Amino acid sequence: MTDTCKPINVQFPLRGEWLAPTTPGTKIPSHGSNKFGTRYAYDFVQVAWHKTGRPAYRGGLLKYLTLGIPICDYYCWGQPIYAPGNGVVVESADGYPEREQTNLFGDLRRAHWAAKQFDPRTDDVRSVAGNFVVLKLAEDIYAALCHLQTGSIQVTVGQTVKVGEVLGRVGHSGNSFAPHLHFQLMDSSDIAVAQGLPCAFSHYEVYREGVWLGETAGVPTRDDRLRSTPK
Repeated sequence: MTDTCKPINVQFPLRGEWLAPTTPGTKIPSHGSNKFGTRYAYDFVQVAWHKTGRPAYRGGLLKYLTLGIPICDYYCWGQPIYAPGNGVVVESADGYPEREQTNLFGDLRRAHWAAKQFDPRTDDVRSVAGNFVVLKLAEDIYAALCHLQTGSIQVTVGQTVKVGEVLGRVGHSGNSFAPHLHFQLMDSSDIAVAQGLPCAFSHYEVYREGVWLGETAGVPTRDDRLRSTPK
């Protein structure tokens, strides 16, 4: 992370092994834009580390490029998502349908529309964020967890949650190229107009040269093999 702003520490919102192909630890803005509060946002997926190219799904590249991959064949689809801190649910949206399989060209069209044509005054933010939960962690600090599995959200607006509480499951709703968790901190509860805030994770592990090493207040890069377990 090259910005001079000090990151806000939160707990890692997932368990097990993960890769962050999009992260402010590699590039800022991490998603190539400051729109939708994404300046310091992360995307997390699970991959087959032992396979060439570290695929995120069961099946070959040709099938992915032509027919697409059923979302149930992605390793991370349906994995539980945990509250990154103590807070209050201020926004929650479920019921937005997931596409049953990925489609590279259709997903590219959706991404182009979101980047160029989305109008926060008239368009449904779920077309970008999919099913999502927004937590208020402190004054002017909000956490957004996006693209959740349809019907998986387990919290409601106004509910107080504790760090580590299950919020929902990883899905493929909204502007999503594949099942993954999109995670960000922002200065407003409104994803459509929020500004992103820098974020680090209080504790996780990175696999280096055959050994798991602990990281504290870390910002993972896109090459890191991450592991998180409850403390």
